[in-house]
Amino acid sequence: MPMAKLTKLYDSETGCCKRFDPAPWQNKTIKWKNKLFLKGGLTCFFYMPLGFDSFMGRNMERIAQAGALAKTPILLYDARSPFGADAYIAIGKKVPGSPSSRISGTFLSKVFEGEFRDSGKWAEEMKKFVASKGKEIKKLYFYYTTCPSCAKVYGKNYVVLLAQI
Repeated sequence: MPMAKLTKLYDSETGCCKRFDPAPWQNKTIKWKNKLFLKGGLTCFFYMPLGFDSFMGRNMERIAQAGALAKTPILLYDARSPFGADAYIAIGKKVPGSPSSRISGTFLSKVFEGEFRDSGKWAEEMKKFVASKGKEIKKLYFYYTTCPSCAKVYGKNYVVLLAQI
């Protein structure tokens, strides 16, 4: 089910994604201990996820029905290969019948703005940023702050890169 068909999930201008404030995420150190996420696999074609709208619609519906919406909506994307990725949707509690995962660690974050096609450039910039702090990346997540429809409404397409160190 596409996101547009869902009932209003969050108190936002669009009823979908909240307007994103980049300040708390720009050049920060973030620490998570057992942060709970609903986890799902995606098929990709050269890193471009296929069926992403239906994936999000189906899972957001499950999360809403379970009363498990996270206070701060976070969608992490982990590209495992050019043909597969994992998506992690922050949840407030476990969702019956859906796989979950807990993420712990220390992360350096940096906010980018622009087209998704710039993801490769952002990843390279993030590697340099982390190296400038004397650290190495163990894992790199992309936090997509809004869906494409909401990004158009808000006029900004922010993406946060989270480098686990």
